[in-house]
Amino acid sequence: MRARPRDFIHTTDDLFFATTNYLHPDDRILSFLRYVPDPEGERSLNGTRYSKVDSKQAYDFLNKNFPEYLFDSEVTHVQMMGVPQDRVKEILHPNDRLKEIMNDPDPDKLLKKVVKVARTFHERAGIPYDKMGISGSTLPGLYDPENSDVDFVVYGLENHRNAMKAFEEIKKEKGILEGIQGGYWNRLYKKRIKDGSLSFDEFMWYENRKHNRGIIEGTLFDILATRDWEEISGTYGDTIYEPVGTIKVECTVKDALAAFDNPAVYNVEDVEILEGSEVPLNEVASFTHTYAGQVREGERIVARGKLEKVTKGNVSYRLIVGTTRESINEYIKLKDLKL
Repeated sequence: MRARPRDFIHTTDDLFFATTNYLHPDDRILSFLRYVPDPEGERSLNGTRYSKVDSKQAYDFLNKNFPEYLFDSEVTHVQMMGVPQDRVKEILHPNDRLKEIMNDPDPDKLLKKVVKVARTFHERAGIPYDKMGISGSTLPGLYDPENSDVDFVVYGLENHRNAMKAFEEIKKEKGILEGIQGGYWNRLYKKRIKDGSLSFDEFMWYENRKHNRGIIEGTLFDILATRDWEEISGTYGDTIYEPVGTIKVECTVKDALAAFDNPAVYNVEDVEILEGSEVPLNEVASFTHTYAGQVREGERIVARGKLEKVTKGNVSYRLIVGTTRESINEYIKLKDLKL
């Protein structure tokens, strides 16, 4: 079974997981629990109600009810979530879902906006429809037509860059797709920042220059990157990760080519250790969308997160931001940001 980030998995236990990796063990698909059946849940699908769960709730729920979805990874040396192959009922693909929506003769309010986003990037950035998709709650059908966001997916790192370039120009025209503004900033800040690692003004500054989030007719949308199949290589287990504490560093971004990938990766140099052990750190990576595209090549940054020892031939180290979805006290930011 092939699965990549932004896919969803519906399990035989009626759970919905979001795929988190490009490479997977032979016996399961690495993913994170997002929706669980709940009679009091705020979402509904085919007569069943569901609730969305955060990181702690997800682990607590699985430990109590379905521990077989948890396993101790020999690759990361931490407990992870993954859907066993024999528990996969269906893999939901964003590009297939977009095709369904484009062919829907009577789309609801939110789905009409999805179609408009797709047509805009097809026409303005030249992205084929089969290289786009829709993820988030819309993918499994657990969305609210009035209040859900649009998690728009672009396949291929070059296609994603072209989409953001196009949106940078589109924002200037004040047409159907707009930049973040007004009260949407408060909503987005509360959703993304849980601990004050970035001030409200700092958060706005970083987001404004990314060109990967906007508004369509009152609805927030993200432009998410996922590698095309031919851009994915390697085998799960090629690289072994060992957690070795927490670290804070100051460094310079050498390469940000994969800054919007999952994980977002920044190759760094001229590293100064501010907190933690002296190690030859050469990479900062983020598993949370909040810090994707956060910094650019040549910029001097400060980052704090979990330190991992990476074994693949020569030993190296990387700093990880987003070890939980909420990323408490983990961040990537410019050393000298003057607002």
